[in-house]
Amino acid sequence: MLSAVFIYNQKGEVLISRLYRHDVKRSVADVFRVHVISSPASVVRSPVTTLGSTSFFHIRYDNLWLCAVAKNNASAAMVFEFLYRLLGLGVSYFGRFDEEAVKNNFVLIYELLDEILDFGYPQNMEVDTLKLYVTTESVRSRNVVEAPAPQSITMQATGATTWRRNDIVYKKNEAFVDVIESVNLILSAKGTVLRADVQGQIVMRSFLSGMPECKFGLNDKLVLDRDPASGSIVNRSGGVRVSGGAPPSRSMGTRAGGMGGVGDGESVEIADCQFHQCVRLGRFDTDRTISFIPPDGEFELMRYRTTENVNLPFKVLPVVRELGRSCVEYEVLIKSNFSAKLSATNMVVSIPTPPNATKCRIKVTGPGKAKYNPEENAIVWRISRFQGLQETSLTAVVDLAPMTKPTPWSRPPISLDFQVLMFTASGLLVRFLKVFERSNYQSVKWVRYMTKAGSYEIRI
Repeated sequence: MLSAVFIYNQKGEVLISRLYRHDVKRSVADVFRVHVISSPASVVRSPVTTLGSTSFFHIRYDNLWLCAVAKNNASAAMVFEFLYRLLGLGVSYFGRFDEEAVKNNFVLIYELLDEILDFGYPQNMEVDTLKLYVTTESVRSRNVVEAPAPQSITMQATGATTWRRNDIVYKKNEAFVDVIESVNLILSAKGTVLRADVQGQIVMRSFLSGMPECKFGLNDKLVLDRDPASGSIVNRSGGVRVSGGAPPSRSMGTRAGGMGGVGDGESVEIADCQFHQCVRLGRFDTDRTISFIPPDGEFELMRYRTTENVNLPFKVLPVVRELGRSCVEYEVLIKSNFSAKLSATNMVVSIPTPPNATKCRIKVTGPGKAKYNPEENAIVWRISRFQGLQETSLTAVVDLAPMTKPTPWSRPPISLDFQVLMFTASGLLVRFLKVFERSNYQSVKWVRYMTKAGSYEIRI
């Protein structure tokens, strides 16, 4: 697929050069330097440059250029996936991937290129697997293990679960699940929702022995299996264990130490989702269950997006009046829409002011403190903790300086930043996590939910 791979520094000097086929020569590296690196940024607008029958795919990272050369009709998506995987390998091995790291570890880079590409076709690029048999004295990793037997190397290089070894042992078998959601909102000045969506991810940290088979269940309507967990799911915030048995009901949140704001056990419509490669997509297509053998340590199991029935954690009611050209009056009311047992932390409300503001008289009724920040042209309202089902208000009068050439105020939106633990704006709920292993050991599962602000704006 690929004919050559080059790594250049910022000046266009070739640091790494590897040819895989005889259809290109070493001089092709000079062609890329002249036509791409030496050209102005305004001229090179595409990451793919085709000169004659030769295509150059490139990405820039820090002070490096990573370039892949292809003579045939190669898949651009696959080539860029390879380049970013190569970048990830460098970061994993060296800690950082820059010119100095490449120069200090060029022997290891050539060894990696020989392993991950065979006659231009990408092979195994899993970091954990490569670290088992690509070892060089210059690489100092905390997770260095003794070189396994050749049979073990062959199994790791060709087996279906290249992301996990089969000899992992833990004294205590645990699995940590984090459901992290970012809420995006654009609200018009009349209170109409112009945009409301949730970008979510499920991050899992697996500390399980052997080769466990995991089965994951959500209240998403795509998941048809509603069976309860065999074992326990533990709330990482409260530390209270909820044993498997009857399916979780609406009261599950209360039993788990303040999870009343997390979903209601009903279906949640997901617009699109993306899984880690360990998930068996065939089973998901047939019976809508998320079945997988987890990698060891932390990984992102799933990424999803919802656009329907978004539970907005805060309702903001702003009233802004311009009294001529001398002052502006503000009345901002904020209501929390989640359970009274929950609370938002590190909440920051930025209320824009005209650029010619001179003095602000601010009064806050409720939690938090506010002050005028002239550098940001905004009133910054900070609330360290905001309980659910409460409200707070701010009133302010901003004096304006006279302007020789009055210009209308553009009225930027009010923006919010916050974090709410044990609350999901999408209503997504982890119903069960089953772990099956040949030794039949007992495992403990923990789950935590967190909702934070993405782009949360209210126009005024």
